[in-house]
Amino acid sequence: MKITVEEAKGLLVYMEQNAGILRNVGFELLGHGRELADKLSAELSALVITGADGDQLARQAIAGGADKVYLIEGPEYGRFHTDAYTYATVELINEYKPQAVLFGATVDGRDFAPRVAARLETGLCADCTGVGVDEKTNLVIWTRPTFGGNIMAQILCPDRRPQMGTVRPKTFKKPPPDSSRAGQVIKFSLSLPPSANRVEFVREELPEGVVCNLEEAEYIVAGGRGLGAPENFKLIEDLADAIGGVVGASRAAVDAGWIEHLHQVGQSGKTVGPKIYIACGISGAIQHLAGMNSSDTIIAINKDPDAPIFRVADYGIVGNLFEILPALTKEIKKARQK
Repeated sequence: MKITVEEAKGLLVYMEQNAGILRNVGFELLGHGRELADKLSAELSALVITGADGDQLARQAIAGGADKVYLIEGPEYGRFHTDAYTYATVELINEYKPQAVLFGATVDGRDFAPRVAARLETGLCADCTGVGVDEKTNLVIWTRPTFGGNIMAQILCPDRRPQMGTVRPKTFKKPPPDSSRAGQVIKFSLSLPPSANRVEFVREELPEGVVCNLEEAEYIVAGGRGLGAPENFKLIEDLADAIGGVVGASRAAVDAGWIEHLHQVGQSGKTVGPKIYIACGISGAIQHLAGMNSSDTIIAINKDPDAPIFRVADYGIVGNLFEILPALTKEIKKARQK
């Protein structure tokens, strides 16, 4: 069923949950969605799909900025699987006809958002690093990197509804919750047909070793080409351990094979927004800055005083990182022992 431009109203944010806990990316999108909705004089709604405790999650979404929450709840939605979530989301969108839908560019969002768009016969702008409003047309402007991150493209969807996009986590700041906000909760009941319930959960196997969750990290220590060799990432790991953070990397370090891609920060990696971001031996190419410039505090360590990273850094240290990092790690450990 096609949704016409004339009948489509309001913005909808998909609130991703895992094990009954709403992920931060949904609240980040609600915070920015509130700004977009105000510019469009539109209602801001949230979609929560969960196996249980839906009322509690709905209240959290309202506190995060939603005017209205559509709640789809049932044991069949306890674990994410593409068929069920795609079917439920398409049915809800066809019923309430939003003009735009925002998903997080997470593993789940990247999985089922394209399926939703295809069934609705509309477009999807994937992996966005910005979302705005065109004042002349009131269309949503989706911004994403293209041509290897060298160009930022602005994409419009003038003829189909809803306008849809997936947005990288940490692109926007999560607003503080406001428990005094009031909103409406609409429970949307539907039974899954066999075609939407083809997956059987067998077991869960977690990866061995340390899991790098850059998007949720509050402290990140990142290394770049200036480290010179893969074994020197041990200096980054030691400092990250000392401050209770995780290890990040520039594209140059990843392309050199010094560290896995899951650690990459930037337009072709993860977008992050930690409390503290320490960039070590990273010059500060525009592609890297786009992935971390929303960090609360940026500390740069580089031997080149003219490195672009210093233009965005709150604190800068010009010097040899092979001398600075061990000394910094030692002092932090000493301070934490007191």
